Amino acid sequence: MAIYAIWNNKGGVGKSYLTFQVASEYAQQNPEKKVLVVDLCPQANSSSMLLGGMINGENALTALHGTVPRTSIAGYIDDRIVSPYQNPRTGARYLTRLAGTNQALPANLYLIAGDEQLELQSSRVRAATERGPDDAWRLVHMWIRDLIADVADAWAGTEYTVFIDCNPSFSIYTELALSASDRLIIPFSADGSSKRAVRSVLALAYGVSRQPGQAQSEFFLGTLRHQMNRPKIYMYVGNRLTQSYYSSAAAFKTVVGEIGDEIYDVWRANPNEFSIHPAGSPLPTSKKTFKAMFQKEVGDANTASVVSSTLGTPICRMTSGTKMVLGKGVVVNQSQLDKQAPNIRDVVSAIE
Repeated sequence: MAIYAIWNNKGGVGKSYLTFQVASEYAQQNPEKKVLVVDLCPQANSSSMLLGGMINGENALTALHGTVPRTSIAGYIDDRIVSPYQNPRTGARYLTRLAGTNQALPANLYLIAGDEQLELQSSRVRAATERGPDDAWRLVHMWIRDLIADVADAWAGTEYTVFIDCNPSFSIYTELALSASDRLIIPFSADGSSKRAVRSVLALAYGVSRQPGQAQSEFFLGTLRHQMNRPKIYMYVGNRLTQSYYSSAAAFKTVVGEIGDEIYDVWRANPNEFSIHPAGSPLPTSKKTFKAMFQKEVGDANTASVVSSTLGTPICRMTSGTKMVLGKGVVVNQSQLDKQAPNIRDVVSAIE
């Protein structure tokens, strides 16, 4: 079993879209495993896509939020606010089997749905780290790890893999996600703010300072104080998305190269913060072999990407032709699918 956090310290990098595509294809390729997506983003975009897209997915999400308790991550967080320092072992009750709602998805894919209610709960979650027993900070930061353990117990020994869609900022929920995860996938788009955001990831989660004497995050210091593991950097993924103003191949290549150089410098100074893969592989000995192991790119499928997310149909399962989207016929070309589906399969093939 492995738990992957998908996070960058900014929005607009295709984090939720990547979670949707990678989790769906991973489940398709690994039918013997159960695959869980935990949506810790209040926007719940990956939940909406997984549940069926803009119309069906939003309707399904509204229904999950309308149950008592809410069948979402917010329902579980409510349980933990009541019992912050002792696991109530209620995590499995918030599971949704996605094939029951979205027939485009495999039967082994499950969701803990996102919820805007997280924003209202965040101050109480943070407060729970600041009072109570001496190890209150550690116990609260284990909430999502506890949730996953509850689900694993309900699955009674079945092998599983988890993908956590994180908040696009360094919120308390991002801290909980990183504390629960074994490995980190960093998506980014081709713009200057993505470079700054990746630097923030490295500083906030791993204490990487660009200047002597730079202050370190409370999260990083807390993991040291409580001897907690941080997720190992597993890969960084360049998302070449339609909404990026830097859509040219040259600009995209430049930004990917610059971010790769930055992460490579971190590797040389802190190799223990990275997860070597596949298991048993030799350590990278050059920038070229480092990038071959850790760097991935996802091409822009243009209209096909929009149709995929709007209908909740994974890009690797989509066929060319006319699709009905919001009452209008939209043509998906095979050439569009070919720009992205192989990239998604390539990312998934590297996930263990």
